[in-house]
Amino acid sequence: MKTVNPLPLADIEASPDNPDTQTQTRYVISTDGNEVTDNTTGLIWRRYAEGMKIINNVCSGNATAFNSDQAQSWAKNEALTSGKPWRLPSLKELSSIVDSSRCNPAIDTVAFPETPGSPFWSAPPAAGEPSYAWGVNFDYGYVDYGSEHNSAGYRVRLVRTRE
Repeated sequence: MKTVNPLPLADIEASPDNPDTQTQTRYVISTDGNEVTDNTTGLIWRRYAEGMKIINNVCSGNATAFNSDQAQSWAKNEALTSGKPWRLPSLKELSSIVDSSRCNPAIDTVAFPETPGSPFWSAPPAAGEPSYAWGVNFDYGYVDYGSEHNSAGYRVRLVRTRE
């Protein structure tokens, strides 16, 4: 189990030498620390991979591994129980949060702390191949292609549009 106490954005000093300065302009973290608004795309992301929790600005737990069917069901259930339109991101949306200047994980680690360097599911299934789906592997940020029934090692990060 990993635990991290992320630095609040207000405490990050903006400067050309600080790589976290980008976070302040592109990503806005919600007051409760559970969501991230991407000012570039307008999307709202869950800050942590599914399976992880944040309590009092401290992250704990491990990202849950899903096959594609489980990931789709999880997203639908989260939308129903939260009352927010959470869903799996499209491949383009998921690729939009890749930070190619970083690796393992290839993502902004202030906005999205504790992201495993693992593949994450996108939706919908691959065209012409309903038993396969695309994803993004956040170790180096490359696109991945897996069987929805056999690739139970993929993670989930939910997204929604602004309300």
